[in-house]
Amino acid sequence: MARAAWHGSRIILRQVSAEMRDSPRGTRCISGVHCHVSLQLGQLLRKFIAGEGDQKFIPDLTAESLRKLAAISSETKSRLETILNPLLAVPPFALGYPGKNAQSNYYPGAGLISQEEIAKVSDMMEKHSIGPENTRIRKPAEDGNPIYHLLQASSAETEDISNTPQELARGIFLVKGGHAEELSTVCIDLERAKQYASNSNQLQVLTRYIESFRTGSMMAFQESQKAWVKDVAARVENVIGFIEPYRDPAGIRSEWEGMIGIADPGEVASLKRLVESSTAIIWQLLWALEGVNDGKGPFEKGHFEAPDFTCLHALAVCRSVVFEASNLPNYNHIRENYGFENIVFANRLAVNHNPNLPCPWVKPSELKRFKSSTHIVRFLTTAIHELLGHGSGKLLSETQPGTYNFDKQSPPISPLTREAVTSHYLPSQTWNSVFGGLAGTVEECRAILVSEYLMNNKELLEIFKYTDNSNITADDLLYVTYLNIGVDGLQALESYNAQNQAWGQAHHPAHFSILKHMLQDIVIAESRPSGVEEDKMKTKNEENVRWS
Repeated sequence: MARAAWHGSRIILRQVSAEMRDSPRGTRCISGVHCHVSLQLGQLLRKFIAGEGDQKFIPDLTAESLRKLAAISSETKSRLETILNPLLAVPPFALGYPGKNAQSNYYPGAGLISQEEIAKVSDMMEKHSIGPENTRIRKPAEDGNPIYHLLQASSAETEDISNTPQELARGIFLVKGGHAEELSTVCIDLERAKQYASNSNQLQVLTRYIESFRTGSMMAFQESQKAWVKDVAARVENVIGFIEPYRDPAGIRSEWEGMIGIADPGEVASLKRLVESSTAIIWQLLWALEGVNDGKGPFEKGHFEAPDFTCLHALAVCRSVVFEASNLPNYNHIRENYGFENIVFANRLAVNHNPNLPCPWVKPSELKRFKSSTHIVRFLTTAIHELLGHGSGKLLSETQPGTYNFDKQSPPISPLTREAVTSHYLPSQTWNSVFGGLAGTVEECRAILVSEYLMNNKELLEIFKYTDNSNITADDLLYVTYLNIGVDGLQALESYNAQNQAWGQAHHPAHFSILKHMLQDIVIAESRPSGVEEDKMKTKNEENVRWS
């Protein structure tokens, strides 16, 4: 399974970089010993390999130094020459819709594609029930007329699959065989993994994975997710496929990721108590309404099916960003009818508990308190974020023609406008297809806010043994939650591209928006009036975030 996950690593690179096709295979070719390159140059290169934020980082290396790094073989030398100029060129400055200042290899090729053209292709995909997650769009020119190749990821191994383009509409063609080499090797190892499946659900997951990666069918992938959710308390957990659409500027095409982890039952006890308290906590959310839907209100599912909550030690992680947790699957109809699963990555969260990490955003007088509690706040908010942030709420939908999951004749009252809602999701619509590029950020903002709001709930904190009498008190955690809001909001600016006025990873604009709103609504003084001691000013600030 770990090998299968890592076989997709070059898919990620290809989804990001137009130069990926000619890049050398693997960082193993970078060797200071073999290339006679100084240790300093190697360190500079590793620095930029570790960058993130969807911005382009130009290595602080000359072209000649890069040639030395590639001198390990004639193949790497020749391939470097084909990518050297675009590697060092700016613009583009960041990922985004292809244009003067940005690029996206979800839309490869020299022909720039507009947002209107992307929407046109998306409409045709919807008519043909083609999921967008494993696709890219290429716009070649043919006799001066624009045509669109919808590149669908598939190994194209079986006889009933052809790489011959299938015309979906005039000028729009479906082309299978995207990432074929990588997906073929993925499927080989998934076939080997089937002999170790411990139950029928695990076997079904692997079978449907293979079907999806061979044929390109996202319906087969959705079937894998139904079986995956049913496999409760798995000892070895996996997340493989085209999962999150964060890096597509249109917000619908997903990046390959693979994660294999080992469950640690000893760390799950408190998380299970949180799960068991879920319904009582949902009653306390802002849109709950007494007497409606068992007190949960019209914007929640009728029955909250307590999900599996797993604490894993990640064994293999092949993804562009290593998140602290995941809440899957992303398909709303599966979540409502089959449930979902929360995964916390223990060895990723452990990184937060490092007292030596610098934190220039917190005042020196509060730094000790912040460092003693921030890892606890991050663990708790991560758990709440996944379980009740992503896990609460429902989309008001027409689930099939003429069938609604709400009272269409007497629609619920919006808590924002105080008037009846006037819109809902149609049978073929999803959260991502409606919100597009904003979908990820809006959903993350919602989940983050739910977790931070519930840090103001002493009953919830008591589940984890944080009370008024514990060494680190509930008051401490609430106050540090506000400090975290500030730190996360400021650090998020690192991913903002001022030239494009665009953000990188979807969580970052969410964190900054929350900080900006907090600064507008809460008086937290940076400077103190003349004659007022700092300790008294600190007390004043804490009073502003007291328990409601």
